[in-house]
Amino acid sequence: MTVIAKFGGTSVADFAAMSRCAEIVLNRPQTRVVVVSASSGVTNLLVALTQANITDAQRVALLNDIALIQQNILQHITQREVISQALEVLLSRIWQLSEALVLDRSKSLMDELLSLGEQCSSLLFAAVLRQLGGRAEVFDIRRVMRTDSHFGRAEPLIDEIAVLANEHLAPLLDDTVMVTQGFIGADCHGKTTTLGRGGSDYSAALLAEALAAEAVEIWTDVAGIFSTDPRLAPGAKALKEISFNEAAEMATFGAKVLHPATILPAVRRQIQVFVGSSVAPEQGGTWIRHQVTDAPVFRAVAVRKDQTLLNLHSLKMLHAQGFLAHIFATLAKHKISVDLITTSEVNVALTLDKTGSDSSGSGLINAPLLQELSEHCRVSVEDNLALVAIIGNRIATTSGLCRRVFSVLEPFNVRMICQGASAHNLCILVAQADAAAVVSALHTDLFESDVD
Repeated sequence: MTVIAKFGGTSVADFAAMSRCAEIVLNRPQTRVVVVSASSGVTNLLVALTQANITDAQRVALLNDIALIQQNILQHITQREVISQALEVLLSRIWQLSEALVLDRSKSLMDELLSLGEQCSSLLFAAVLRQLGGRAEVFDIRRVMRTDSHFGRAEPLIDEIAVLANEHLAPLLDDTVMVTQGFIGADCHGKTTTLGRGGSDYSAALLAEALAAEAVEIWTDVAGIFSTDPRLAPGAKALKEISFNEAAEMATFGAKVLHPATILPAVRRQIQVFVGSSVAPEQGGTWIRHQVTDAPVFRAVAVRKDQTLLNLHSLKMLHAQGFLAHIFATLAKHKISVDLITTSEVNVALTLDKTGSDSSGSGLINAPLLQELSEHCRVSVEDNLALVAIIGNRIATTSGLCRRVFSVLEPFNVRMICQGASAHNLCILVAQADAAAVVSALHTDLFESDVD
């Protein structure tokens, strides 16, 4: 039985946090692979180093901040001479790459720089495991995590990962815990790639799929997945189990505890996923399974902010064919991901997911895109919106559901509604300023009242 454990940035933030996570691993002998994120704050500092026009003084300050986070962990490691040398090599490489980016703004260099946070944390975490009595070694994930060359948001090559993982990684797991990096991979030329922010969960699930693991454990700073964000609704409850379908909807529509892509490899192999707290593992967590014992109509309320609504109007749509094909071809050309869509005879309304845009953070709606769309229709853009999703089961076929939901929404202006395409969600678009109140009101009525 093989379990893949993934620890996020807050779980490996410092020596105390790493020690707690090491104890979790040592208490679970079935855990054979550990995937770690960069220590909390490091990736943001590395991103800052990739920005154009930073001064030498700013570069030095950022590098010092990164080094301080790592050195604060290293000082507690007793056998640290070799680790210190290896860490110094990584920190020197950060400096070299940040200087190189002054003249070469290539995304491949940026990916190599961003990968160094995970390389540092995996080096240190393996040392902590050994210090506490475990057999642990660092494994360079780039040996098996094969991707395409779309730097910044690389796509994994599933079949190649499976072959490489069973050739290079599986034979090492009998008596040693292999500590490796999330978020990063390599293309066929050996160049470092990244899977996008939040990709460490995805890395763990891809390894679980490749190695036919029994389970993936995602250790974070909260005790599982909740019925909504407890900061928005104090009555939010931890969920003991949810289905793959429910988890996919929750991740897609804003549940930050789980990266949206994580569920995909798990679904393909029907691998169980556990989400728990590395701070308090005794509190349990949430199991995500193919089949669950209970499938209620209402399971959770999720929210995703910073949404953009694109309104397209054209009389050419009336009784015409091919209009939407032109629109979606244009959006695909600009690498824009469409989330929700509603249509009338002469209007199309689309919500756009910025996670489908270029990872550099450049504007989601840019002038070339608007120019191309304007050739087909009149375009208007609305920002400062939030998408609220009610997630559960049999939503499309449960009588009275819409009446109950709409009665809660009566005080709010609802900009868009999508329901029917999935049995597992009902989505509404509201002003971002109203999002917290909408989530709180829905959760109170659907999860905290005595009404069935």
